[in-house]
Amino acid sequence: MNIFQWLNDQLLRMQWLHDLVRLLVEEVFGLSMASRIGGSLHFFIYDVIKIFILLSVLIFGISWVQSYFPPERTRSILGNMRGVRANTMAALLGTVTPFCSCSSIPLFIGFTGAGLPLAVTFSFLISSPLVDLASVILLASIFNWPIAVAYVVVGLVLAVIGGTLIGRAGMERYVAEFVRQQRVGEIPLEQLTLKDRLAFAREQVREIVSRVWLYVLIGVGIGAFIHNWIPQSFVTALLGQDKWWSVIVATLIGVPMYADIFGTLPIAEALVGKGVGLGTVLAFMMAVTALSLPSLIMLRKVVEPPLLALFFVIVTGGIMLIGYVFNAFSHLLL
Repeated sequence: MNIFQWLNDQLLRMQWLHDLVRLLVEEVFGLSMASRIGGSLHFFIYDVIKIFILLSVLIFGISWVQSYFPPERTRSILGNMRGVRANTMAALLGTVTPFCSCSSIPLFIGFTGAGLPLAVTFSFLISSPLVDLASVILLASIFNWPIAVAYVVVGLVLAVIGGTLIGRAGMERYVAEFVRQQRVGEIPLEQLTLKDRLAFAREQVREIVSRVWLYVLIGVGIGAFIHNWIPQSFVTALLGQDKWWSVIVATLIGVPMYADIFGTLPIAEALVGKGVGLGTVLAFMMAVTALSLPSLIMLRKVVEPPLLALFFVIVTGGIMLIGYVFNAFSHLLL
């Protein structure tokens, strides 16, 4: 085993934690890992601890990076670009911003009010909840690095293409008047000290963990239930890779839900273990994070129905296309 594989197993997959929890379940609780209760308990304890450890470390590091990119600097960078280059930069900057669709909308309002083109602001809005730096590490900890990188790449491509199509539709008139009238003042970039950046990173960890902990517990609970209690034959009959409708069903199931990638990963892990296609699982994750019902309701407050419908159709269609492509070529990644 090379050093990279060892680091991946011990630091990301946390094999040491897996073994410790197995000892806890078998030696302390007296349960067999082969039993449904024992397997469920192990899945729940191991995934909850692993996700919160990774989440805290990653948020701290990402928040450190984010302290160099306050909204004023981000707006300034995007304001000097045009075309696909601007869309691409907006999508990339979305990876270091808040972790759920609802928290991205206030920044979307600020960017739109500052006069940035719709193409740029929608590329940011799609990318921000869909792809973040933490998702790369967490996906790699559950699946592998090729899948993690592929997810990020297709997420960014969807954000760039989606934003570009919305921009070319010429629907600026469907943005709410209060958004267009809002103007963000020129605030000088604050010179943060090392102590300030550490405090900011710690506060971000506290704020984001307090916001997502319940969804993580629910997601892990659902994952444990699927993994140990639902027969594989039932799951594959509904969402099996050989079913043409699996991607469509997974996408439509994901839209009404509200969670972020941290809450959906344990469910994705359990579904893949039951034989669901990788593309179907990724479509579900993308639908939950990018098209959650609460975020669509919030977005309706700032854009008119025609623009909201175009956004929904483009992103939904893109997610389904990605799902089918991944199902077709997943053997190259697994």
